[in-house]
Amino acid sequence: MPEVLLVEDDDGDALLVEELLLDSGVTVELTRARSLADAKAALAEAPAPHCVLLDLHLPDGQGVDVVQQMLGLAPRAAVVVLTGLAEEDAGLAAVSAGAQDYLVKGLFEPALLGRAIRYAIQRRQIEQATAALQASQLRAQENRRLERGLLPSPLLRSRVVDVVAQYEPGREQALLGGDFYDVVATEDGTVHAVIGDVSGHGPDEAALGVCLRVAWRSFTLAGESGPAALRLMQELLVAERTRPEIFATVTTVELAPARGTARVIRAGHPPLFLRDAARPAVGLLDPATGPALGLLPEGLAQWPEEEVALPSAGALVLFTDGLFEGRCGERGERLGEDGLLELARGHADRSGADFVPALIAQTRSLSERHGGHSDDVAVVHLAWEQSR
Repeated sequence: MPEVLLVEDDDGDALLVEELLLDSGVTVELTRARSLADAKAALAEAPAPHCVLLDLHLPDGQGVDVVQQMLGLAPRAAVVVLTGLAEEDAGLAAVSAGAQDYLVKGLFEPALLGRAIRYAIQRRQIEQATAALQASQLRAQENRRLERGLLPSPLLRSRVVDVVAQYEPGREQALLGGDFYDVVATEDGTVHAVIGDVSGHGPDEAALGVCLRVAWRSFTLAGESGPAALRLMQELLVAERTRPEIFATVTTVELAPARGTARVIRAGHPPLFLRDAARPAVGLLDPATGPALGLLPEGLAQWPEEEVALPSAGALVLFTDGLFEGRCGERGERLGEDGLLELARGHADRSGADFVPALIAQTRSLSERHGGHSDDVAVVHLAWEQSR
């Protein structure tokens, strides 16, 4: 049953509207207010009505201003304005101001009043659905822009290193979270990679992830790397974050297969996997780590570098914690880094193009009975073949 609020100070006009509603055949739950103040009090005590029948001449408001105030009080309600015989222009102005329709007092019959209420409610619902669709389309456009920032194209100068990367948001239709990654090669042939995770899952965190990724690429191509690049990223994070508790975990890798080494720096980020193609085998690399970016004041954070020996053919696998924090098993325990390593070893003979999606799909499958992954997942697979 539609709920209708009649805002009318004249008792005679109010009685006429009530009688016309009774004769219209439309069953409504009618509430009356004598002024905008009374309407505000009534709206505070009861759910918003489906429709408001609004007189343009009230003790505390006149004309279009009454419509604007009522729309502020009941933004989801349809508004049908009641005007005098000589006020048709005022009715048109009210519709331009946001009302769905207007009726001239003394010139409408019961059927017209009932139809006006029904159609006004339908038009208002269509307007709201259209606005929601437009907002959804804008969010989709925003997500696509964020995707372009979060999911970059590797900038490589040769095919010495093959890159396979995959990013998946934690929930369907959710805004992208703060996971980010990038891969670039410098003029000396070194391949640089970064993976990171901004705490939180909203648009602000996603935008900050884009800022950090773009900044890292710029710093790297300008010749900054290692702890110096992390210090610059921390300065940017502190300047751009929306709340002081936001931080970011990061791993950077400088990969030089021709020299048989990789330099790894971790800032509170999970470990990584080292694949040996000759065996084949997958092992856990757990270098020393410094604090996440944004946790310690400038000058106090230190990030140790660790050089890792590489097999002649193999791969490094970087990932965010969403890959192993899903719940699995009968008791819903966390998969964890050790559980993820066991899964990875089951795919040791796969190519990077098969290894990455298979590992993500398996972790998602294991967590399905417990609601699936709740966090975003990013994986970067850096493979090489080099005779030394």
